[in-house]
Amino acid sequence: MPHPRHGRGQGPRRTHGGGGRPHSPREGRPRPSSDNLTQALRQLEGASYGGYKSLLGRWSLPGFELEIVRGQADPYAPPARLALHVPADVAQLPPELYATADRRRALTSYLARRAAEAVQASGAADRGVVVDAGGQEVFDRGSCQVVPPEQSVAGRGPGSVTLRLNVPLPGRGRRIDASAAERLLCTSLPRVVDRALRFPALDGEDVRRFVETVEDSCALRAALPRLGLVAFVPEGAILPRRSGVDERPLTGPSAVPFRSPAELRVTVDLPNAGSVSGMGVPEGVTLIVGGGFHGKSTLLRALETGIWDKVPEDGRELAVARPETVKIRAEDGRRIERVDLHAFVNHLPGGGDTADFRTANASGSTSQAASIVEAVEAGAHTLLIDEDTAATNLMIRDARMQALVAKEREPLTPLVDLVRSLHRDHGVSTVLVMGGSGDYMDVADRVVMMDAYEPADVTERAKELAATPTGRDAEADAFPAPIHRKPDPTSVDSTARGRTKITARGRDAIVFGEQSVSMRAVEPTADQRHLVGIGLAMELLVREGYLDGRRTLAAGLLRLEDDLARGAGALLAIRDEDFAVPSRFEVAAALNRLPGLSVLR
Repeated sequence: MPHPRHGRGQGPRRTHGGGGRPHSPREGRPRPSSDNLTQALRQLEGASYGGYKSLLGRWSLPGFELEIVRGQADPYAPPARLALHVPADVAQLPPELYATADRRRALTSYLARRAAEAVQASGAADRGVVVDAGGQEVFDRGSCQVVPPEQSVAGRGPGSVTLRLNVPLPGRGRRIDASAAERLLCTSLPRVVDRALRFPALDGEDVRRFVETVEDSCALRAALPRLGLVAFVPEGAILPRRSGVDERPLTGPSAVPFRSPAELRVTVDLPNAGSVSGMGVPEGVTLIVGGGFHGKSTLLRALETGIWDKVPEDGRELAVARPETVKIRAEDGRRIERVDLHAFVNHLPGGGDTADFRTANASGSTSQAASIVEAVEAGAHTLLIDEDTAATNLMIRDARMQALVAKEREPLTPLVDLVRSLHRDHGVSTVLVMGGSGDYMDVADRVVMMDAYEPADVTERAKELAATPTGRDAEADAFPAPIHRKPDPTSVDSTARGRTKITARGRDAIVFGEQSVSMRAVEPTADQRHLVGIGLAMELLVREGYLDGRRTLAAGLLRLEDDLARGAGALLAIRDEDFAVPSRFEVAAALNRLPGLSVLR
């Protein structure tokens, strides 16, 4: 059942078809031709900017339907939200391109990218028109959907392609510039439809290559469990990126193609690419070692983004990881709400309960411990940790420190003593980048050394070194099962001044009602629209009753995942907005950082 403070979506809205009687989007029919829209616009020339509200609703233009979903209060307000609906018989998309959910997601991503290019070519981008096409990753996005012909959309007949975009409506000061609006809506947007949303205008081979690349990535990811792997990196992959803010592949002599060590080489048959060979990262505990600047963190970055599909020629198209992979790092200052940390923190100087731990300002070690426990609680299968962003005192206490500080004086139990139990007792594998602590060789199943971006399997050498005792004593040998928490849905409140407010501040924070959720330390996140999707998914958890005070967080997240697997529709029902559909682990990370979260146990 929907949460009592909300209905589904935002309720019916009254719109106008341009001079006709008011009607809701599901009533009546759109105006019969673009002439009506042209006439309506010309009647608004020089009128107050608010007159644009009279255009809300649906209009028939040649070959598609224009829907003005949300207006624009004034020239300085957020742009209007428009949708272009192209019937299936006009789009002429070959059915094999959207035959599965994975293919359909790839196709919509491709169409959004071509639409963004068409907006640029038409000159509409110069007037602020924006299509959210995304970057190197291929997500379900709110900007584009394909409905197969066998499915009917209310008021529009069988099948359609829908493109949603943000359009600043032209004005002179606070007056309507109708001639500019007519050029934009009646000339530029039809060109976008003709160039990007009709298959005959597209490069058919390019479309198929895009769709097949994504399909192969999904097939490879699905094959990992039966192969006993947590990740795979193909031969010839280009893992380095151009910069920390540019996710496109590095070019030139520094872009070293990946070569798998023979000991880890695996061959997989894919639907389109055929047999593909590369390095399989096995289940268990894997160390990635090597000198500084030799590619350790670059390899780990490829694994953490391996949960997402990529565009062709990204260089990492077939570098994949299991979907249940979570990156862990220390995060000074984060909030922790009733998390069982006693595996890592066995006592506190002040006598607090570490099995029911809460704080508004966690240290690096307690924040990392909480993130590990939260990930396991949410159902993570693989943890990724880079020592550069980890809390040293939670990672290791070496023999000298053990000798200097007695265990009864040290509340922390380091991960090195728990990582084996995570896999043995809970099936949770760990991949760690290590350059400074050799004690992890004692617990590693596999050790990969990166040398000038070339990997080598040095497991046997590491085992030889580990056979020489360091004098360090193990401080634990069992990681307990997580205590499953039950979030209080009334604490997950997206309302501000009586209205739903879900936005993103760049890639740093989600504004959720009157609260700000810091996402700076959550990795990976793709872009600002990805954060918007996470916020909308948090709201969906409550609206659909998946968090009801009785159901555990893990159970609620699984129900959410079922909804998100069907595409962008569930989030569009909350708000017609640009977003990328997130995973349940990304939603869990945000929810656990929500300042007002209250947990029932």
